[in-house]
Amino acid sequence: MDAKTKKELQKTACKVRMGVIEGTYNAKSGHPGGSLSISDLLTYLYFDRMNVDPKAPEDADRDRFVLSKGHTAPALYAVLTQKGYFPEEELKSLRHIGAMLQGHPCIHTPGIDMSSGSLGQGISAACGMALAGKLDNKSYRVYTVLGDGEIEEGQVWEAAMFAAHYKLDNLIAVVDNNGLQIDGKITEVCSPEPITDKFAAFGWHVITMDAHDFDSIEAAFAEADTVKGKPVAIIQKSVKGKGVSFMENQVSWHGAAPNKEQYEQAMSELRAQLAGLED
Repeated sequence: MDAKTKKELQKTACKVRMGVIEGTYNAKSGHPGGSLSISDLLTYLYFDRMNVDPKAPEDADRDRFVLSKGHTAPALYAVLTQKGYFPEEELKSLRHIGAMLQGHPCIHTPGIDMSSGSLGQGISAACGMALAGKLDNKSYRVYTVLGDGEIEEGQVWEAAMFAAHYKLDNLIAVVDNNGLQIDGKITEVCSPEPITDKFAAFGWHVITMDAHDFDSIEAAFAEADTVKGKPVAIIQKSVKGKGVSFMENQVSWHGAAPNKEQYEQAMSELRAQLAGLED
């Protein structure tokens, strides 16, 4: 990846993180930790990878995206505002009654391909979309993002078996491996490790990447492009709360929102990061 492209992605990812903080602060609830850990990934997908156009959100040939870990909707909403699907001002109404942006993605929101939030179900929907693409001879790809705590759900592995059986090589599932879930460390709650070996055993091509390094992200998806005859699982090693010092690697930010003082500190840190990228 050339330096100019990388810097633009880094700046956009920083703005996405600011959107996460803006949304959860105004909602007084939400899930900033896991939203921040996928901000770089979503930025890459929407600004460098996926064939999507906010001016034609229902184009039959567009790539599809399903946020299986639907509680991290603040990150998806933030990236959709940056892409131009709806005004950034909407983020301030997150989780408000009657507002467009609810706590989990809703298919009636511009840019959302699937309502999600019940853990384990998003990847199943993504499998259906991918199979439909195969049956219709469409060239689009389907991307889905799961949490590493989410893959403790049995439905995930039913979907994994289904995807391998039908050779869904137009499906890429990214597991956000930040090591934490609402009750603590994934290894202590109900360990899904070894994640790479499990997906491989279910017949997937498995790739690992650094979730916060755009060179690593690009290399992983470039490898995914070469895979034929089987679905791809990308296990991204990430930091929960990435980009905000007091949120990083803290399980308490799975389901909590910043207060005014924390909001101001987080935004100050992110503004400083953005300013550093714009020098």
